[in-house]
Amino acid sequence: MNYSPILIVHGEPNSIFLEIFFKSIHLKNIKSPIILISSEKILKKQMKILKIKKKIKIININNFFVKKLDNKSINLINVNYDQKKAFQKISNKSSKFINQSFKIAFKILQKEKIHKFINGPISKKHFLGKKYLGITEYISKKFSIKKTCMLIYNKELSVCPVTTHLPLKQVVKKLNKKTIMEKIILVNNFYKNNLGYKPKIAILGVNPHCESINKFNEDEEIIKPLIKKLKKKFTISGPFPADTIFIKNIRNKFDVIIGMYHDQVLTPIKTIYEYDAINITLGLPFIRISPDHGPNEKMIGKNLSNPLSLVRAINFLDKN
Repeated sequence: MNYSPILIVHGEPNSIFLEIFFKSIHLKNIKSPIILISSEKILKKQMKILKIKKKIKIININNFFVKKLDNKSINLINVNYDQKKAFQKISNKSSKFINQSFKIAFKILQKEKIHKFINGPISKKHFLGKKYLGITEYISKKFSIKKTCMLIYNKELSVCPVTTHLPLKQVVKKLNKKTIMEKIILVNNFYKNNLGYKPKIAILGVNPHCESINKFNEDEEIIKPLIKKLKKKFTISGPFPADTIFIKNIRNKFDVIIGMYHDQVLTPIKTIYEYDAINITLGLPFIRISPDHGPNEKMIGKNLSNPLSLVRAINFLDKN
């Protein structure tokens, strides 16, 4: 069987990513060749600090052949970038390197040579500024895809926020039947097409206990009528209060919980599974995953970071 490669963008160079990358590629059961887009100079400096010994094979973006790639070496597409120390404080200095790395990855993905993509964590503050809410939106924009969503996936239970990195005061302004329905369709299609079954989906209300002191109650006026309409086509129920849905005996009834805003579902899922989850962008013409954590600047160079989320990401793509 010919396994297609997994393309990985390093992301922020001053992060824990290379540490967890080295820990992850030591897994013996990975069949898909891994291609890393990073800086050879940074790679060597951080390998020295982390005491990693592995050969680096420089490959050409325009001339690599799947059958010649394996994971005995690090298959590297080199992007020129250097700094005096192996790790420095995160700043805007790395933005050009990150942008160039993504440009190379997007060029490969657009040519459809590869359909498996992982990106390492970045600093939203320094790389995205105020242009995008997050990497999900950044990648979606680059591919001119309007209907995408974030799925924090675990094989036991996944979550999807209808709105992502919005301040709370803006959340209800963005909620409407069309937006919520788009997320439901994307989630349902992902499970059917990639996992082979129709998911049981729970929809959360936006207000505490799905009640509101205001005349207009989003749960009654938007969410409840939408669920009633979609029940014939999807295995869907709700709206449920967010404060009880994650109790074990309740959450076990569902495959996916769709919430109305970011922390409503990401806080409990990370509390339950910690690093055992991956961030998948649904709606793109390829599978894009990132480990479900940030650069973790406080832990860089210590060789103590948990690689489980990246391991799960690689394993997921290796099987799909």
